[in-house]
Amino acid sequence: MRLWLAVLGMGAVTYVTRAAPLLFLHGRRLPPGLLRALRLVPAAVLSALIAPELLQPGGAVELGWGNLRLLAGIVAIVVAWRTRNVFVTTVSGLASLWVLQALVG
Repeated sequence: MRLWLAVLGMGAVTYVTRAAPLLFLHGRRLPPGLLRALRLVPAAVLSALIAPELLQPGGAVELGWGNLRLLAGIVAIVVAWRTRNVFVTTVSGLASLWVLQALVG
């Protein structure tokens, strides 16, 4: 019974935190500064998810040439900066990682 109460409680908290802005901000104009800040949220979240994997592939910080994920990430960052295309960035990052792994063995 405790398990089901915990699952229902977590579901309710998740629902309320996601529905509250939709319910309370519907039809209101948000300040321009807040809108600019909200546009940066996806990039910040994506960076927070990817950075640890690039910088700490084995659990410890590794910034050398042996960190193939970091090298492939740098390729993806350059491609993203130049093209601004998510698909091309993803493909170039994955392809460069696969090539580096094939070269190193």
